[in-house]
Amino acid sequence: MPPVIKEKAALATLYLFASAAGWLFAVIGMPLPWMMGPLIFTAIAYIFGPFNVEVPIHTRPVGQAIIAAQVGLAFTPTAVAALLALAPLMIGMALVTALCACIIGVLLARLADMPLPQAFLITFPTSPVEAAVLAERFHSDPAPIILAQTTRIAAIVVLVPIAIYSVDGWPDRSTIAAGGSFDVLGNGFLALLAVSGALLFRKLGLSNPFFLGPLFLSSLAAAVGLHPVAFPPPILAMAQIVLGTWLGSTFHRDLFLKGGSAVIATLTSTLALLVAVSALAVLIAIGAGQDPIALVLGAAPGGVTEMALTAKFVGADLALVTAFQLTRIFILIPNLPWFIGIVERLDQRRRS
Repeated sequence: MPPVIKEKAALATLYLFASAAGWLFAVIGMPLPWMMGPLIFTAIAYIFGPFNVEVPIHTRPVGQAIIAAQVGLAFTPTAVAALLALAPLMIGMALVTALCACIIGVLLARLADMPLPQAFLITFPTSPVEAAVLAERFHSDPAPIILAQTTRIAAIVVLVPIAIYSVDGWPDRSTIAAGGSFDVLGNGFLALLAVSGALLFRKLGLSNPFFLGPLFLSSLAAAVGLHPVAFPPPILAMAQIVLGTWLGSTFHRDLFLKGGSAVIATLTSTLALLVAVSALAVLIAIGAGQDPIALVLGAAPGGVTEMALTAKFVGADLALVTAFQLTRIFILIPNLPWFIGIVERLDQRRRS
């Protein structure tokens, strides 16, 4: 069999098993089944099993664009007005998250005896791809950074919904997780917004264009009353399978075998950041009179796509959660390069 056909057959087999894992999780009643099932199955298969085919990175933007366009529909005029009143709280939560990441980054650098820039790139919540690019720019080993960033997102996708279920009960939320209906014109309009937004933001060179672009245009359409129709459940399930499979495929056996104690320290710091930020979010929610679940999801240092999906599944305020996530993204990610540059200079001065 030619190598190209063999690789495509292996990839199709992987997606088939990942989809079966999603279906099984849905039958069991697990939260966020169509993402958690593929993620957990693929991670296990790549760490312990026979799969080693590379999942194309361009599959992730497809899932992101579908979810982003769907999330944008929550930004109705009423929701936008309510969110503007909470802007100080959102900015404060983003800064608190950054402070927690700094503290844990310093502790990680000392415990694992690693350069401070590398420790900060491990702990600061950003995307695995962006963290890897910055690691190369500042001459850090990207492997443990990618592992930490991916583990953080995966852990939040798995642990946060289960934690919410353990507190809030294990009800049937299938109607909440469901999408819209099959509507050629309405779904087509939403798909057009998703594609146009992604291409526009990519042309402008903006960060995370395949999520922020579709989100911007679909939320704008919802806010002015154009009423795009939400994608039906099978399309949403497909997007989650794509995202979950890609996340799981980033876990490789070599990362764990070669990392040693540094891997343990990295994973521990990742979970420590999640616990610290979640605890602070609960305290802030109680003090501000907000929904603790919404603030935990909004503050959770995971990917905005994954947290939006989780919010949709558990029935939290989707617009609020997404707004918190986007506020942190727009504050932290654009400022991370120069901040890491300062950290690198301070670290070099300390070591010299």
